[in-house]
Amino acid sequence: MFKNKAQNGRNNICGKKIEILRKNFKPKMSQRILAEKCQLFGVDVDKNAIQRIESGQRFITDIEIKCFCEIFNVTADELLNENY
Repeated sequence: MFKNKAQNGRNNICGKKIEILRKNFKPKMSQRILAEKCQLFGVDVDKNAIQRIESGQRFITDIEIKCFCEIFNVTADELLNENY
């Protein structure tokens, strides 16, 4: 049976990159603020969902990836690149 997990056991490959982008964002951005920005784009996530995405516990939809790309002004390739 197949399991939809990355080789490192995480449920996504870009959660760590999202965390890095969020922490390096100017002005400083909390998980709550990121969730609020996502909601402005019509993506219904809360602070807990952001925490679970960043920790690799939650899958990420393509709609959410697009939203994160727009918020952080990066391409999907940059977001999905596992090299930090």
